[in-house]
Amino acid sequence: MAKLKADSDLLFELSWEVCNKVGGIYTVVMSKASLMKKHFKNYFLIGPYIQDKAKLEFEEETPPKEIKEAFDDLVREGIVCHYGKWKIKSEPFTILIDFKGFVNKKNSIKKELWDIYKIDSLNAGWDFEEPMLLSCCAGKLVEKIVGKYPQLKASIQCHEWMTSFAIFYLKNRKVKIGTVFTTHATMLGRSIAGNNIDLYNSLDKINPEHEAYRLKVESKFLTEKACSHVSDVFTTVSEITAIEAEKLFGKKADVLTLNGLEISKFPTIEETSIKHITVREKIREFLTYYFFPYYSFDLAHNLTYFIVGRYEYGNKGIDIFIKALGKLNERLKKEDSKRTISAFFWIPAQQFGIKTEMLENKNYYRHIRNFVNYHSEDIINKIVSNIVSHKKMSVSNLFSDEFMENLRKDILHFKRSGNPSLSTHYMDEEKDPMINELKRNGLGNTEKDKVKAIVYPVYLNGNDEMINLNYYDTMAGCHLGVFPSYYEPWGYTPLEAAALGIASITTDLAGFGRFIETKQKKKKQEGIFILKRMNRKKEDIVKDLADVLYNYSKLSHAERVQNKTTAKTLSAMANWDILINNYIEAHNIAIKKVFHKEK
Repeated sequence: MAKLKADSDLLFELSWEVCNKVGGIYTVVMSKASLMKKHFKNYFLIGPYIQDKAKLEFEEETPPKEIKEAFDDLVREGIVCHYGKWKIKSEPFTILIDFKGFVNKKNSIKKELWDIYKIDSLNAGWDFEEPMLLSCCAGKLVEKIVGKYPQLKASIQCHEWMTSFAIFYLKNRKVKIGTVFTTHATMLGRSIAGNNIDLYNSLDKINPEHEAYRLKVESKFLTEKACSHVSDVFTTVSEITAIEAEKLFGKKADVLTLNGLEISKFPTIEETSIKHITVREKIREFLTYYFFPYYSFDLAHNLTYFIVGRYEYGNKGIDIFIKALGKLNERLKKEDSKRTISAFFWIPAQQFGIKTEMLENKNYYRHIRNFVNYHSEDIINKIVSNIVSHKKMSVSNLFSDEFMENLRKDILHFKRSGNPSLSTHYMDEEKDPMINELKRNGLGNTEKDKVKAIVYPVYLNGNDEMINLNYYDTMAGCHLGVFPSYYEPWGYTPLEAAALGIASITTDLAGFGRFIETKQKKKKQEGIFILKRMNRKKEDIVKDLADVLYNYSKLSHAERVQNKTTAKTLSAMANWDILINNYIEAHNIAIKKVFHKEK
């Protein structure tokens, strides 16, 4: 696809997640920063100054003269700005705003929002006020910087309702700047879906404003709705979100700014194969000390399925996944299959530390491993000696009595009775939906179960005291990612999995799922499987998902490799190198509306 030429000379991109990882918008902004910097002459990111995170992600520098003058003006209003670079590969220029000294203005801002836009924030708390203050301060900053460069055609990108207040501010002050507002997920849509209401069947029937008040998200909903109409260009990240926004806001998206990844930064298919083998061994080690104190199974016939993401039980399809795993378990048990499935739930949740038995199991396992490793040279010498002298191998001529006795004691310490826990950590298991659903579906980690469930309720940051691998590395050691989401405006996880050469399941209710479905040429799905959820009964969806999980478990090694290759190929369809055109188009439209009205 030919590259568009950006008409904006000065671009600001505002997000609560600049240098502040909270959710998927962090990935959006960070992963496309190098291309934004490449296509736009003067590109600045703006976010909140959160000291602890800034220390890790931000390198402060002396700002240019004109920007420093703008900073100095804002200090007098209690707004402190920090200029520097975001410490990512592209090192984009970044401004972080400390707005603590501006908090006393919050009520006057709320009044203005009501007077002009009828945004009712009377009952809104700090979760509304905090981003409101940031984006109003950002609006002031942009106003001052644009005033220093009157010869430049400027535009601003605001992500989510949290930064829309900057657009209100700039419009109210008639600042000459193109404004682009992007909705990643509507607050009302997420709230409706999260309350077990069939959102997509309700869109034509509900009164959005009435529903927003009922669900107590009126301030955020009214903010989103107003900004979708006030901004020069309104965009959403997917077709499914555009449908939702049009019904809830009464405004059709001008452009779809689809989410992508910088695919060149991900390993090649050859590199993913090597990484898979390396990481798979670490996961197998974890499975050994998690399950083998109680009973053993053949890890050579074990496949690893996983789900990862926020703990949104229904929206992320965690309920569907568990029910499908229950059906898969019964099917494999009935066949007395050699295949076992380890199903990881990498879902951060409230927990109270790693279970003592887990730490003990790991320590005993490591002790056995280190003990054998210490004697390994002697064992190898004996094996080689037996081979070259044509002696028959036996325990007695390979291992000394002392070695075997010490090993016997270690194994006795390692062994446990009962069944492995469903969770690595202490949790309130009686109230936890995941744990209860696993039990209801016969997934109790007994020896007879072919599906082994592991609830792993912490972030994969490489320092969790168990697998100790980061998010991407951990995924690379698995065989299938399962993301059967109900509400998923885009859904980065199946795209990230594909970029890492991992097959995955997404749905026709996920933005990425609907996008990739149009790119798949074969009728027989491969690499990325699209689960049909739109307007279907839950039991039918569960059955279909269970079939996909079962069929994947039956694939040969060569067929799984083919799925990895196909997934990797499909991921290139969502390369930022292609999708960046959508952002350029959005800003070009905004520039044309503001700077070429007379033409």
